[in-house]
Amino acid sequence: MLIVSYIKKILKWVVVAFFASTILSVIAYRFIPVFVTPLMLLRVAEQVKNGSEIKMKHHWVALESISPSLPVAVIASEDANFLNHHGFDFEAIQKAAKRNQEHPGKRKFGASTISQQTAKNVFLWPGRSWVRKGFEVYFTTLIELLWSKQRIMEVYLNSIEMGEGIYGAEAVAREHFNCSALELSRSRCALIAATLPNPRRFSSKHPSSYMLKRQSRIEREMKFVPKFPARGEDVKEEPKKKKH
Repeated sequence: MLIVSYIKKILKWVVVAFFASTILSVIAYRFIPVFVTPLMLLRVAEQVKNGSEIKMKHHWVALESISPSLPVAVIASEDANFLNHHGFDFEAIQKAAKRNQEHPGKRKFGASTISQQTAKNVFLWPGRSWVRKGFEVYFTTLIELLWSKQRIMEVYLNSIEMGEGIYGAEAVAREHFNCSALELSRSRCALIAATLPNPRRFSSKHPSSYMLKRQSRIEREMKFVPKFPARGEDVKEEPKKKKH
């Protein structure tokens, strides 16, 4: 009985330590820049293992130092309801599940929101296990509760992989377009967003014809996305109505 009681106490403190440390981490990242993520370290480890040159380009900048067209482009491409949902787009999840059921042998459709991708990039490791997915739901809920939409977008645009060894808007702007993130044109923002499903396969520096088609589609979709609100502004905006 003493052993069982001791194990219960240990488990209790493990649970307390987990929740305390994760909540404190999320609160801290509400204010401080995210200079490195688990994915960045994993990619470096892969480069070392493969004997290739180590490349990790990452330059944190404030949201105000990123082209206002880039949040619009990634919303149009990745998460049309970002400003209105609370971390999870249940309508998109239902549609993805239905498409996957109807076409079981084809590539699986996903419905991860920008909030989910941010949680995964900053706090977790790549993978598709149910354990990792459970942690993703937990951290997504935390950042939606403790961060503003502007902060989620700021962290997302600074931490997401945008090319081989390239992370964030400032790094991809310098590496691929020889400019700052603030100087990115609307067209280039759409091109960067077009690569996000697989930035190691698709390049914004040397876009294929497929990428150029995706870029054009995203530019059209951007017309129906409202201007991304500045820090402190209300984010509950309805998207512009498409003309039929």
